[in-house]
Amino acid sequence: MTTSSNYTNLRDIWYIMIGIPGLEDAHMWISIPICSMYVVALIGNTLLLYLVFTDHSLHEPMYIFLSMLTLADIFLSTVTTPKMLAIFWFQDGGVSFGSCVSQMFFLHFNFVTESAILLAMAFDRYVAICHPLRYTTILTPLTIGKMGIASVIRSFFICCPLVFLVYRLTYCGRNIIRHSYCKHMGIARLACDSIKVNIYYGVVVALFSTCLDVELIIISYALILCAVFRIPSQDARIKALGTCGSHVCVILLFYTPAFFSFFAHRFGGHNIPLHIHILLANLYVVVPPTLNPIIYGVKTKKIQEKFIQVFSLSKKFC
Repeated sequence: MTTSSNYTNLRDIWYIMIGIPGLEDAHMWISIPICSMYVVALIGNTLLLYLVFTDHSLHEPMYIFLSMLTLADIFLSTVTTPKMLAIFWFQDGGVSFGSCVSQMFFLHFNFVTESAILLAMAFDRYVAICHPLRYTTILTPLTIGKMGIASVIRSFFICCPLVFLVYRLTYCGRNIIRHSYCKHMGIARLACDSIKVNIYYGVVVALFSTCLDVELIIISYALILCAVFRIPSQDARIKALGTCGSHVCVILLFYTPAFFSFFAHRFGGHNIPLHIHILLANLYVVVPPTLNPIIYGVKTKKIQEKFIQVFSLSKKFC
């Protein structure tokens, strides 16, 4: 790898990702659960996607949004995990500047898109519980399609500036990335220039995309709780809240590690070892995609029944 003191062409820059600093000897052992979860995530999400698209009884707004979440999970884990495993198994951490920026873009793009999908799913639960008679007239296939397209377009315009922000910087020799995948600030910190603009934009993105989504989700659930507690029947209240259980679990699974990482870096970064930060970041891209299909399979009766039917058929063929 070249480490000359002054780069004039970004195409000549190659980075070396070292995986989890301080745990290099344990990379092979760490790769076993990560690889296992990645395989389970691919199988579980693909099966869930297949069920939603092939079964007409699942062609409802809730399950269409779930299929969007499933696609986002597949992309999120696939953007990062194969290269991560290559580092752990073969010490193949070399990556060109262009490839690193591409991975950075798709990583952040998927994160922002998934956040928007979770917001759309919260809106779906709000309409289903607070306006049940208008549910199918409000959330028509056309409306759902527009919401999905809007999520993708919003994510694209939010994440595109990240590419220009790292391309505008001057790089002069530092090429070691102490991580298992490329992130915006991980690339920016290797530059010789001031990265204040990158830092400010990162905070703005967090505030006006992820944090805004979380605030709107909280408002949706506050309105849902108000509507539920006005229902006279206790059984009806429990049933209404039960339809939100899977979504709440997925929300907590998605946002809790993200906010922990965000606050730990800014307020407790010196107290928490770097390898803990990176290990959690590695798990973050495989654990939610692995558990989401399981959560919906366990907590959603329709999907549970379809999973059982599929497994029963597979046993017959075997």
